[in-house]
Amino acid sequence: MTTTLITGASSGLGAEMARQLAARGHDLALCARRTDRLEELKAEIAATHPAVRVEIRALDVNDHDQVFEVFRAFRDDFGSLDKVIVNAGLGKGQPLGTGRFDANRETALTNFIGALAQTEAAAEIFRAQNSGHLVMISSVSAMRGLPKNTTTYAATKAGVAHLAEGFRADVMRTPIKVTVLYPGYIVSEMSATSEATPLVASTEKGVRAMVEAIEKEKASALVPAWPWVPVGFALKHLPLPLARRLMG
Repeated sequence: MTTTLITGASSGLGAEMARQLAARGHDLALCARRTDRLEELKAEIAATHPAVRVEIRALDVNDHDQVFEVFRAFRDDFGSLDKVIVNAGLGKGQPLGTGRFDANRETALTNFIGALAQTEAAAEIFRAQNSGHLVMISSVSAMRGLPKNTTTYAATKAGVAHLAEGFRADVMRTPIKVTVLYPGYIVSEMSATSEATPLVASTEKGVRAMVEAIEKEKASALVPAWPWVPVGFALKHLPLPLARRLMG
C-alpha cells in the first residue's frame, strides 16, 4: 500500500487529490490549517473506501518547525512515507508598487518559503529511507513573468519548480523521484471561477490529470494536457506583449 502525504488537503485540489488517491488504494496523511475540514474529508473517505487508512494533523506551512514535526510524526505513524505532495499555497497578490507589499510578502512566504520547509522535511525523510517521491504543485503561470495580481504568485511558482528540479538533480540515479506539476486553470476554492469552461477544467477532471501524472512518476507535466501543453509552450516562447494578452 502506498502512503501519500498531502499538504493543503482541507479543500480544493488537495482534497480532491485525497479522494482520487484513496480510490486508487493510497493510505493518506492529510494536513492543513482547517482540521474541521480534514475531519469531514476523513469521514467521507472512510465511508467510501473503508480499507484506506487516513491520518490527519493540523499544519500551518508558515510555522516551519511544525512542518518538520508533522512530517516526522506522519512518518512515524505509517513507518515510512512513499509520496509527499507539496500542495499548500496562497493565491493572494497585488500589482507591484501599489502599496500592497503585505499581500505579496504573504504570498511569497507561504508559496516559496513554506514550500521550501515542506521540501526540506520530505527530502530529509526520503534520504533516510533511500526512497520516496516528491510532488511539487507549481502552476502554468510559472512559464513566464505575469502582470497585475499574478506577478508575485507566478514568481513563487517558478521558484518552487526550480527548487524541485534542483532536488531532482541532487538525487538522480537514486530511488528518490521528483515530479513537478504545472496545473492550468482548474476550478477550486482558490480559482477565480467556479464554472468549468473550455479553458477551465472541472476540479474532478483537472485533478484526474494530476493524479495520473503522479502515478506515472512523470518528471514534469502541464495538466490537463489540453489546452495547457500548447498554451504553456506559447507562454514560454511568445514575445512578452503577446504572452501578456494570452493570459489576459
